[in-house]
Amino acid sequence: MSLKDKVIVITGAASGIGLATTRHFATLGAKLSLADIQPGPLSALEEELTSRGIQVLTRVVDVSSRTAVDSWINDTVAKFGKLDGAANIAGAIGNQHNSASVTEIDDDDWDFVFSVNTKGLMYCLRAQVPHMNSGGSIVNAASISGLVGSKNNMAYVASKHAVVGMTRALAKEVGDRNIRVNCFCPGPIETPMLRKAAEIRGGEGDWSFLALGRLGEVKEVPPLIEFLISPASSFITGTAMSIDGGWNC
Repeated sequence: MSLKDKVIVITGAASGIGLATTRHFATLGAKLSLADIQPGPLSALEEELTSRGIQVLTRVVDVSSRTAVDSWINDTVAKFGKLDGAANIAGAIGNQHNSASVTEIDDDDWDFVFSVNTKGLMYCLRAQVPHMNSGGSIVNAASISGLVGSKNNMAYVASKHAVVGMTRALAKEVGDRNIRVNCFCPGPIETPMLRKAAEIRGGEGDWSFLALGRLGEVKEVPPLIEFLISPASSFITGTAMSIDGGWNC
C-alpha cells in the first residue's frame, strides 16, 4: 500500500510503537512530521530519515503543552501545505502503574497520566482537525486497558477508556467532512514502556493467558495503523481495534 506524498503527523515518534510506525510509513513514501519529547532520539531519527531522502520535519513536543502542539502543527502546515493523516501515539504510564489501589492513588501521578493520555490527545486533535483534508484519517493509540479493567491501574485504565470515547465522539463530529477517526488497542507489546511497567511492578508479566501465549512484537502494530490511515479502511470510523494476541476474546 502506498502513502506516497501524503503528509502524516506522528506523536511519540522516537520510541516504541511510534518509532516502528515512523519507519514503516517512511517506506510507503509519506512525508512525515514527527513529534516526541525526547530530543536525542528524535534528532537521531531525523538524521536516519533524511539520509534516506525522506521529507521530514521534527519538533520536540510535550503533548501536554497546548502551545507546543499548536506550534508543531502550524509548522507542519507551513512546510508541507496540507495534512492528510495523523497517528497520535504519544502516551504515558505513571509511577504507580499496576501498583496502586484506589485508596493509594497519588494525585500528581493521576494528573500526569491524564495530562498526556487525555488532555495531550485533545490538544493534538484540536490542532489537527482544522487542517485535515477531506478523506483524511486520524488514528489514536488507546490500549487493551481502554476496553477492559485491570486491578490497581485506575489512572491508566480511565485515561485509555477516555481515548476510546474521544475517538468515537470526534468520528461523529467530522464524518461530514469525510474525515475518519479510529483508535487501536494494543495488548502487551515489547516496547520501552512495557519494560518500564515491569520495573514498576517488580517483575515481568505472565502472558500465557493470551490466546497466542506471547508478547506482541513492535513490528506487528504499524501495518494496522497503515490500514486505518489508508483508503483501504474508507468505510471504517469510530472503531477501537484490538491488537492484543487474544486478550479480549
